[in-house]
Amino acid sequence: MKKILTVLIVITLSGCKTRMEQQTISKAGINATLDAWHKAAATANFNDYFSLMADDAVFIGTDATENWNKADFQVYAKPHFDKGKAWNFTALERHIYFDETGKTAWFDELLNTQMKICRGSGVLVKVANEWKIQHYVLSMTIPNDNSNEVIKIKTPIEDAMIKTLQSRQ
Repeated sequence: MKKILTVLIVITLSGCKTRMEQQTISKAGINATLDAWHKAAATANFNDYFSLMADDAVFIGTDATENWNKADFQVYAKPHFDKGKAWNFTALERHIYFDETGKTAWFDELLNTQMKICRGSGVLVKVANEWKIQHYVLSMTIPNDNSNEVIKIKTPIEDAMIKTLQSRQ
């Protein structure tokens, strides 16, 4: 009985190690995907940038009106890429998490951008053997001590938007 218990413990621990090793490999793949995606924008490589997104991807930008499916985001982004430089985001910090299957991951990252520090967050899915960005949210960070100043700037623009959105409910 003791030998059977020992064997079961070893098998269980081996499975955990394999899962942890797989997550390490997957994290490296996700980091490579996100870094390549940001680099493709910085070098204005439209095809590489959008090839790293899932077909049903969603991109949510910093403006309240920026909620695009992949096709709409391509229309928005194309003129920026055509100028030879879209945007330049470099990860300062990134955290990656997985679901139980290991085929879906979510992340958050702090980015060095032309807007200073921004936060990106999103979901990646494994398609065949590649990680694809399915959902991405870009947010500007605002120091808590400066929130009131930012709210004053946003108020005239967003009060009208709030009324419009509330009237649709």
